[in-house]
Amino acid sequence: MRNSSLFLRTGLTVAAASALPLFAAAVPAAAQSGISVSTTGSTVSVTTKSCTNVNGSWGTASLLTSSQANFSQGRQVSLSGTSALQSAAWSNVRAGTYTVIVICSNGTTAGTQSVVVSGPSPTRTISATATPSRGVMGGMGGGSRDYGTLTLVGGGVLVGTGAVVTALYLRRKSKPYRL
Repeated sequence: MRNSSLFLRTGLTVAAASALPLFAAAVPAAAQSGISVSTTGSTVSVTTKSCTNVNGSWGTASLLTSSQANFSQGRQVSLSGTSALQSAAWSNVRAGTYTVIVICSNGTTAGTQSVVVSGPSPTRTISATATPSRGVMGGMGGGSRDYGTLTLVGGGVLVGTGAVVTALYLRRKSKPYRL
């Protein structure tokens, strides 16, 4: 009787721990954008399937820098394409982080997505006598990413479950007459 209770509790714990990553992976899928943005060199392109043709226009796409706050401030391009796929592109885009917004001709937003454009790396010459002006710059490294609450709670649950299971195992291991 005691063994079946232990196996039931362990099975439920294992099932809950294995289902947690599936739940965490399903949450970001709901927040996906209706647009797809890609970069090739200094060209940024966007495609969508969300817009409909109204009075001969599919809509407008805008490329915003980090200092631009709304749609009308960015570099605007009219969407072109068919009812299956609409697209727009910007050429000669400088290196940096941009936000692409697509507004369909019926006034709805097809999506918003950030994109990083990497330009050619500048050539720098460092002399052998150069010294850092502020010393060694230690950084946050991978610790600077902002994880969501669900990810942190999930990690805490997994760590806590592991600690409890380890404690139970060691407790039972120390008393050989108990199962």
